[in-house]
Amino acid sequence: MAKFGLSQSVRRIEDPRLLKGDGLYTGDIQVTGEAHAYILRSPHAHARIVSIDTAAAKAMPGVVGVFTHADMAADGVGEVPCVIPMKNIDGSSRADTPHFPLARDTVRHVGDGVALVIGETPEAARDAAEAILVDFDILPSTTDLATATNPGQPLVWPEAPNNICFDWSVGDKAKVDALFAQAAHVTSLTVVNNRVVVASMEARAALAEYKAETQSWVLHTNTQGAWQVKGMLAGVFGTGEEKFRVVTTDVGGGFGMKLFLYAEHVLTCFAARKTGRPVKWVSERTEAFMSDSHGRDNVTLGELALDAEGKFLAMRTRNLAGMGAYLSNYAPFIPTGAGTKVLASVYGFQAIYAHVIGVLTNTVPVDAYRGAGRPESNYLVERLIDTAAREIGVDRIELRRRNMVPSSAMPYTSAMGQRYDSGEFAMLMEEALKKLDWQGFAARKAEAARRGKKRGIGIAYYLEATGGAATENASVKFAEDGFVDVYVGTQSTGQGHETAYAMLTSHELGVPMEKIRIKQGDSDTLPSGGGTGGARSLYSEGQAILVTTASVIEKGRQAASEILEAALVDIEFEKGAGFRVVGTDRRIDILDLASKQRARIAAGEDTILLDALEIAKIDNHTFPNGCHGAEVEVDPDTGLIRFEKYVVVDDVGHALNPLIVRGQVHGGVAQGIGQAFMERTSYDPESGQLLSASFMDYALPRAEDLPAIEVELVSVPCETNPLGVKGAGEAGAVGSPPAVVNALIDALGVNSIDMPATPEVVWKALRAA
Repeated sequence: MAKFGLSQSVRRIEDPRLLKGDGLYTGDIQVTGEAHAYILRSPHAHARIVSIDTAAAKAMPGVVGVFTHADMAADGVGEVPCVIPMKNIDGSSRADTPHFPLARDTVRHVGDGVALVIGETPEAARDAAEAILVDFDILPSTTDLATATNPGQPLVWPEAPNNICFDWSVGDKAKVDALFAQAAHVTSLTVVNNRVVVASMEARAALAEYKAETQSWVLHTNTQGAWQVKGMLAGVFGTGEEKFRVVTTDVGGGFGMKLFLYAEHVLTCFAARKTGRPVKWVSERTEAFMSDSHGRDNVTLGELALDAEGKFLAMRTRNLAGMGAYLSNYAPFIPTGAGTKVLASVYGFQAIYAHVIGVLTNTVPVDAYRGAGRPESNYLVERLIDTAAREIGVDRIELRRRNMVPSSAMPYTSAMGQRYDSGEFAMLMEEALKKLDWQGFAARKAEAARRGKKRGIGIAYYLEATGGAATENASVKFAEDGFVDVYVGTQSTGQGHETAYAMLTSHELGVPMEKIRIKQGDSDTLPSGGGTGGARSLYSEGQAILVTTASVIEKGRQAASEILEAALVDIEFEKGAGFRVVGTDRRIDILDLASKQRARIAAGEDTILLDALEIAKIDNHTFPNGCHGAEVEVDPDTGLIRFEKYVVVDDVGHALNPLIVRGQVHGGVAQGIGQAFMERTSYDPESGQLLSASFMDYALPRAEDLPAIEVELVSVPCETNPLGVKGAGEAGAVGSPPAVVNALIDALGVNSIDMPATPEVVWKALRAA
């Protein structure tokens, strides 16, 4: 890497440590005297708890304690919150779904917590849990999102008639209806965004310590946001936030799922206080299927109104958004405030009306998963466009060309009120078509037909809204060992933050990357931190690092003026050379200056350190966008799908490290393909049992299932932040599902197919065609 350079494909500096097994994960942490937690979970989707008998469990050897909701309620422990208020169309508030860490009197999904056992070993706790006797009165359940709101369905919560917990809309319905009335053609399409299990490589874990002398806790947990967990825990326990310190070390994947406060965080903290022992819980894999928040789970009707020239007039959507049995921390926001922002995508609609109905079912709660509402919206729009093109007899590429917002219109305000600061949508699409060799596809399709195969090609354009109004912190400290420690409020879960932030700090301060350490995940190190989610880390934390390093440099100028005995106005900073007196050869390196200032203060001199803590205020969204294209070949005898080509042309603004960005896109595409072709969360319609509660029954893509992914990054710098960056972490998962499904539909010659399009689904679709 050129000295202090950006936009270079620097290999991740954290990888050697992690690849050698030197990472420190929550499950690796051991403290003296720790006990182990096991949670007895409901085997029923819906049942009233008649009685719980824990006597036999408490008497078993190695048992430290057994607790139920009654014990927690007696200690004043509250519920796991949903922090998103929501008003219905009629102005009333959404239904509430009190989610206690252990069920109060009714279990509402398979895996709902019933009792907590603390043992000297995990095995002792698990064995004791089997001795707990629970008398359940089994109740009817509903697990199917599409029918849960039908009259007569069992109610998950009596307070939510027809299982509707909120009924929300955005847009001018009258204007949209008027545009539909004058349309030359209306396309209607219902699409399914299948419920998925997040399945991070590292399972969730928590280790809680209680300090009786200060009545405070230290919670080690693999979260995406230590400060969010800290704040919510204080609310649950009715204390001030200063009573909690949350520490997160390395995290093996999060994808949104590890951003939340979970029951297990509360349970371990409660048990640590009750037993006087540190308490550790590490999720088992099947347990994770039943207790980690799930993703997606939407059934959406979309309608597209076009004029006689094929120009988009308006769009209407009606989305049944699955919430599960309880409202998770941010769940109502995902299909509403997050998802609807991008419904206009890159197209020039006159108006859009979106109606979102939050639906409760006897299933695991749903919350943010990579893209968080944006993949669902983009999938609907791109599927609608291909369908409309077939119906009106216009080429699907030409239909997109007619309706894309031109770069000359920037800045542009979309039909959903979002102000796009920059974008070269048409150019990116044309580049993707070239890479796909779109013009040569007909010959390849004919060749495949001669071999008895069906070949298809498809594209999808996507647009995300990332960032938004927020604040973020950064602190720079010059350590005694000569390193620069940068404390950040975000949390890497595999994205490469240590490398990206070190590159940026090196660029600003002129300090070699190898002398920079990134510190994250300790809620005691900064006043607050935004955590990681929504593809916002570099956008927000990067700006915090910019303002903090600028503060360091200004302090350095003041200190250098003292050391070099020159007026402040004559001190300038030069990256790599440090501070110097203008017009002379008198200079001092920034690391040497920091060391001298420490020594001066230690000697009692009245001077300043170079250390700085600053807060960046973020006001705008960024709008990463791009075009995905896929070519697939289908074996009609088996339904097997093989990728022939996959290309991505992405605009993520200024790519700080293109190598890391491409890796992010590759991972997102893999997850999108998994959702589109493989991943199915299946519940038994009669019993409500989770049938896909292990990797024996839930498929994730492996290397052999994925194509070679060609990624081109086109830099169209964002105009609303000094780095020129746009969010990149979710992009691959947003654009891939509609691209591969559009290609599959093209291959099969059918009008529609639902995700996941497994070989069985494909085979049946061909037989029904």
